[in-house]
Amino acid sequence: MNDFGDILRQHRTAAGWSLRKLAECVRYDFGYLGQIERGSRRANADIVAAYDRALAVGGALTKAFENRQANETDMRRRVVLQAAGSLVALPTADRLFGWEVLRHGLNAAMGVDVDEWSEIVSDYGRAYYQQSQDRLMAQLSRDLTVLQHQLTAADDRKRPVLLRAAGQLSVTVALSLVASGHALLARRWWISAQRAADESGDPDIRVLTRAWDVVNGCYDGRTPTAVLALSETVLPLAQASSAASCGLLAGRAQALSLAGRHGEAVATVRRLAEHVERLPAQVAEDVESLWGWPEHRLRHTESWVYTHSGDRQAALAAQDRALELYPASQARLRTQVQLHRATALIRDGDVPDGLRVAVDMVDRLPQEQRNELVYAVARQAAAAVPERERHSPAYRDLVDRIR
Repeated sequence: MNDFGDILRQHRTAAGWSLRKLAECVRYDFGYLGQIERGSRRANADIVAAYDRALAVGGALTKAFENRQANETDMRRRVVLQAAGSLVALPTADRLFGWEVLRHGLNAAMGVDVDEWSEIVSDYGRAYYQQSQDRLMAQLSRDLTVLQHQLTAADDRKRPVLLRAAGQLSVTVALSLVASGHALLARRWWISAQRAADESGDPDIRVLTRAWDVVNGCYDGRTPTAVLALSETVLPLAQASSAASCGLLAGRAQALSLAGRHGEAVATVRRLAEHVERLPAQVAEDVESLWGWPEHRLRHTESWVYTHSGDRQAALAAQDRALELYPASQARLRTQVQLHRATALIRDGDVPDGLRVAVDMVDRLPQEQRNELVYAVARQAAAAVPERERHSPAYRDLVDRIR
């Protein structure tokens, strides 16, 4: 990876330019410039010259780029980024320790000013579904390291915006840790995300960080009682219809199902449907991002709730609609819905077919796509099998796959 893009981004933000405004000025594609700034594409002399002219820095960027080409690098910045990048090369235990060190550094910096990273957060909302977890975490380590240092240098005017970004990026880290089975470390990142959100003063981000925590509490081993208690502390904050409030209601409905409170779960999912109808179009149509709330998320929640309540007809209808709507990039979530279907079949007495569907769905998902969230839903299918039928080869096949 080439880290010159980070230098370009720093100069742009210091000049008060958004990436979109710069792209319009220099007549390059917005997404292409974003990739260069994140380091997923290499900067070149033409791009650097365009930044130089637009930002009116008198050739400073071109000179720095030429020096970089001659290996006369900015040593301070290279050391910072190499330290973060080294996390991905360490053994798993050391890498997780490195993430914990990074989290503490981020927390220590939160008491000072910050800068604007809204566009980066938007990019990660899409990258979460489209990139491998290792690549995503490697990029997050770089950006969070830069963010940590910028927290010490920004002015009061930009502080709330970057605190919102810190909260959302911390949510992305926590989600990835839950998915990889590291629930304890994820718990600490949820706390960091919520602290950043609280300090930002943005009520929607406060709800969002806790809403994702509620949703993931249904997968990470916490008791339904604990998850519901968290949701109840946030419900008074969720006044308007937003992606955050919808996520909170979805997580609460799922937790109510796990607690056996099916009537309340169904009532909550109906309330959720009313919120979804009032969402702004740009939120409802954002089908590829963590930060949107499209219809397929409503249908996924309905699938979960009606599967657990025993309403097979409603569950199947929700599953059909969810599978119709889910984009191909979200294979893991499609598999979860199909595992709901397997559980519904088992609960309705069709154990052999339900087990066959569950095993087939796990097998069809590529190994690199299988994560703790998928396994948690598969365990629900296994748990629905009556004791008298747990001697069958199909049951043992499913248990082998989720062990």
